[in-house]
Amino acid sequence: MNLSRRNFLFKSTAGAAALASIPAIVSSCMGKTKNETSDFFSSGDVVLFQGDSITDAGREKERQLPNSAWSFGNGYAMIAAANLLNSMPEKELVIYNRGISGNKVYQLAERWDADCLNLKPNVLSILIGVNDYWHKRNGNYDGTVEIYENDYMKLLERTKAALPDVKLVLCEPFYVLDTSAVDETWVAPMKEYQVAAKRVSDAFNTIWVPFQTIFDEAVKHAPGTYWTGDGVHPSMAGAQLMAEAWLAATK
Repeated sequence: MNLSRRNFLFKSTAGAAALASIPAIVSSCMGKTKNETSDFFSSGDVVLFQGDSITDAGREKERQLPNSAWSFGNGYAMIAAANLLNSMPEKELVIYNRGISGNKVYQLAERWDADCLNLKPNVLSILIGVNDYWHKRNGNYDGTVEIYENDYMKLLERTKAALPDVKLVLCEPFYVLDTSAVDETWVAPMKEYQVAAKRVSDAFNTIWVPFQTIFDEAVKHAPGTYWTGDGVHPSMAGAQLMAEAWLAATK
């Protein structure tokens, strides 16, 4: 057997093993493996995914239709939404993705009327924070973790004032080490943003999706680059992992 053939078989086997492990990874981190979201979602609910490029995932932004694969891109939001629509068609859920690549919290706030409040979501999921750190790190932003937390608090206060009954799902910003863009110097500063995000979640009694815990467990099953090439944007397997974690959290 030649070397390239052997490497291909090794990578294929490792990938299959990691993919098969996704339910176990989610279960070990959250104690949940089967999606039973029927009690969380009500008939006719509007569900909105919000965030940055991880949520955006290359979606089309001209029509931005609900329940449309083109308008969802190829990330965790599309996988999670497809699962919801497949598992409970009788509820006639209306699901949007309005993530925009590069966004930080203050940029969510700038478009919040059009891309959230006017849609009147019953369930609102937000994943935001990695750019609040990453763009500061590369010199393109001068925000701080305090600004991140304060802006996040104000955004949710505004949201609850307009939509008092909205169910909130906050997702932990995350990183994966030993990838093209992320190294050990990310750990301490990102921890501050993660702790701040959890404080916001606790303040508003939201559902919390612990993505860092999930990915920390995932790298025990396959290398970091299997789950995300640059340490931030998920691969196909990483997007599936995130979707299953999100669905488990919203049981």
